[in-house]
Amino acid sequence: MALAVRLARLFVRPVLARVAPTARARRLVERLAPHLHLAPRHLRHLVRHRGGVELHWIGVGAAAPRRVILHFHGGAFVAGSPRTHAAMLGRLSRLARVEVCAPRYPLAPEARFPAAPEAALAAWDALIALGYRPGDIVLSGDSAGGNLAAGLLARVLARDERPAAMVLLSPWADLTLQGAALRHAAGADPVVPEARIAEIAALYLAGADPGDPRASPVRAQFRDPPPVLIQAGAQEVLSADSRRLADRLRAAGGEVVCELWPGCPHVWHLGDGWFPEARAALRGVAAFIQTSFEKASL
Repeated sequence: MALAVRLARLFVRPVLARVAPTARARRLVERLAPHLHLAPRHLRHLVRHRGGVELHWIGVGAAAPRRVILHFHGGAFVAGSPRTHAAMLGRLSRLARVEVCAPRYPLAPEARFPAAPEAALAAWDALIALGYRPGDIVLSGDSAGGNLAAGLLARVLARDERPAAMVLLSPWADLTLQGAALRHAAGADPVVPEARIAEIAALYLAGADPGDPRASPVRAQFRDPPPVLIQAGAQEVLSADSRRLADRLRAAGGEVVCELWPGCPHVWHLGDGWFPEARAALRGVAAFIQTSFEKASL
């Protein structure tokens, strides 16, 4: 992992620091992802549409019936897709023995806030319409997708719909950029250039209030939250978002495990197949998901 961090600092961070969030850059991410992320053998990837939502069903091996992980991909709200994350999600599916449903949600700058959180809610409603009960679903998300998952959790809990659990990987949970954390971590993150964070947040929000709980779930109200697992790199620029969101959920009575992994970059889980730390983290996620489904079924 130390070598990966050095390479990220030398090559990935400089690119992210200067690339513009355009359709061309988005296509580049789509082309590179299959070469950077090792897909497991026998990966299933099916696309279905339900209620106007494009749902990507991803799995490997046998999967428990009537259980699903609803995962929202990262990409700073401007890039990424279920396809860019299919390798990691397939590996998680195999470890957890649960199929993953990854919605395609609208990206900025073409789509303005709150298009993405509304699409997240529509994906949840699509699963309910397919016959899944709230307790059959684990919410999940990485980076910006973690923002969407956490915001969605608050909204469905307000409707008395309680998922089995939630898993967040390096979530970006506060678009107000209340910045002691950003200043403290400045320069330490080998992947995320902190100077771009405010720019991307403004592009995504397009003038909307960053304190809206759908944009900054650290400000959301969580009524009787389910068990939550949060994993983030200890040195990444967004690590304080994980700690603050964990505190918010605990204050609401939730059972939260917040793991800050030393020496691991932003969403290092994507490197499963390359780095043992990624496999160890995904194994922990899979065990948490299995346990949470068992508790929800009691």
